[in-house]
Amino acid sequence: MLLTFLYSCTGGAALLYVLYRWLIPAAVQYHGGLALIWHEVIVEPMLDTLTQSTRPQRLLSAVQKNATRGDPCSVVKAIDQFCRSKEWAMNVGDEKGCILDSVVSEVNPTTVLELGTYCGYSTVRIANLLPPHAKLITLEFNPDFAAIARQVIAWSGLEEKVQLVEGASGDLIPKMKEDFGVKTFDLVFLDHWKDRYLPDTKLMEACGLLRKGSILLADNVICPGTPDYLEYVRSSPRYESQYFKSHLEYTKVEDGLEKSVFLG
Repeated sequence: MLLTFLYSCTGGAALLYVLYRWLIPAAVQYHGGLALIWHEVIVEPMLDTLTQSTRPQRLLSAVQKNATRGDPCSVVKAIDQFCRSKEWAMNVGDEKGCILDSVVSEVNPTTVLELGTYCGYSTVRIANLLPPHAKLITLEFNPDFAAIARQVIAWSGLEEKVQLVEGASGDLIPKMKEDFGVKTFDLVFLDHWKDRYLPDTKLMEACGLLRKGSILLADNVICPGTPDYLEYVRSSPRYESQYFKSHLEYTKVEDGLEKSVFLG
């Protein structure tokens, strides 16, 4: 009877592991809402409790263990490997990251604003492609995320190119000219709270931070989605917009980046 009980426990544990490790992740790969619920509402709190750490802390540990200090490409690779094989995280990801890289290379900006640093993944991708003496200002509301991002950026060796500022975008954008010496931005990467995309874009317009030819590149415009922002940049005569179809980071769910050129 004891052996039967042990076999039942072992079999049940094995089944749960298979469900957690392979079957459920495979099932949610094609459904955006289920993917976000599974990874952010179920898995993340569970692992936080079991490991007594946070997802950003676990991501940082993966960088420090697997990436070469001073090598930005190895930092990006280590995060992508962690997110694909260990634990999903809300970075722009490897697939959309290639689109981000191509836009940064095309624009060759000297002034960049990133809205939403999270753990610094896209910050590293952008900063690694900037020309000498270029300036990247990245804003992060969450101080815990900012603390991790500073360490990831430092591990990549790009801290001299990056100024990470903690605070709400709505409070910091109006201070860009006076406090940070920025006249206008060549490139703005929007990857923060989705309901802030449109008000922050209008705020940048009102503050004169966009010049003719400035590029706005917005992530997650399909999943979770930014319908009000898309309607604005696609219908406004002040913008010329192009959609780059891709997938939600580390899944098969459709998502994409919206590139909008400010026409003045």
